[in-house]
Amino acid sequence: MDKQSFDGTVVQSISGFYTVLLDQGGEIVCKLPGRLKQTRKQTDLVAVGERVTIEPIDEESGLITHIFARRNALARTRPSGHSRQWQTEKEQVLVANVDQIVLINSLHKPVTNLRKLDRMLVVTEVQQIPAVICINKVDLGSEVEARKIFSVYEKIGYPVFYVSAKTGLNIDSFKSQLLGRISVFTGSSGVGKSSLLNAIQPGLSLKVSAVSEATDKGMHTTRYAHLIPLKEGGFVADTPGIRGWALYNLEPEELDGYFREMAPLVANCQFSDCTHRHEPGCAIRAAVTAGEIEGSRYDSYLRLREEHEALLQAAYGR
Repeated sequence: MDKQSFDGTVVQSISGFYTVLLDQGGEIVCKLPGRLKQTRKQTDLVAVGERVTIEPIDEESGLITHIFARRNALARTRPSGHSRQWQTEKEQVLVANVDQIVLINSLHKPVTNLRKLDRMLVVTEVQQIPAVICINKVDLGSEVEARKIFSVYEKIGYPVFYVSAKTGLNIDSFKSQLLGRISVFTGSSGVGKSSLLNAIQPGLSLKVSAVSEATDKGMHTTRYAHLIPLKEGGFVADTPGIRGWALYNLEPEELDGYFREMAPLVANCQFSDCTHRHEPGCAIRAAVTAGEIEGSRYDSYLRLREEHEALLQAAYGR
């Protein structure tokens, strides 16, 4: 390979080694020169999905010489010490340049935790990443039943796919949503993510599982993502080991702006610092009473706000 520069996408990042899929084809494992390690102190320097320029050293290895600006990043907080504190948390980037995050849930076995789903939707809103909701195992009930539960998310503008990996229901339309995009898959254990991956592309879940197993060796918690190419174009990024999602750098009073149905009504509240709990003239509570905002969504807002206020209290005593 000639000594020249090539652009590509980072598809794997493990312990300072970055596998880069070159635009013209082929992969090469690269490291970072010291001068690039001095930047981005409050975030991961290079993550899966990063667009980079590399300079080959030989046929199998190279150096990353340039990191392009990120369009966005799916991130969570990474405490700098043993205890989680507001002022010491740092951003841990799981996947950069994400086109969409696919929140995989199931109709039954297990039943979807709507509060957890709402939390993840806030994560996508904060980081300005389009969200797609996929409800698997519809065959364990019916599409009518599923729509009764999840139609609220369609009403506020999120694409919702009702599928069955087992029967193939709506798999083709869901797959079309993935082609040509970098899609991050995330979902709780038992929702049928592996079966869904196999329904989309046979063997895909085996590749993801192999990567997860390899990156988990010697680690207490898997924190690596990996981009898996789809045959018809695009990538699926699996994010194993995600249990507790923290909302990075978000103040409690900003939270209402990340609930789509609440954000347009905030300016109508009587008080500019309305918490939407008990204040008179609250437009949010009025909308809940009128059935314009779903009660479960309002409850999720209250719980998330309480969590962030507790973090501030612990960090600053306020």
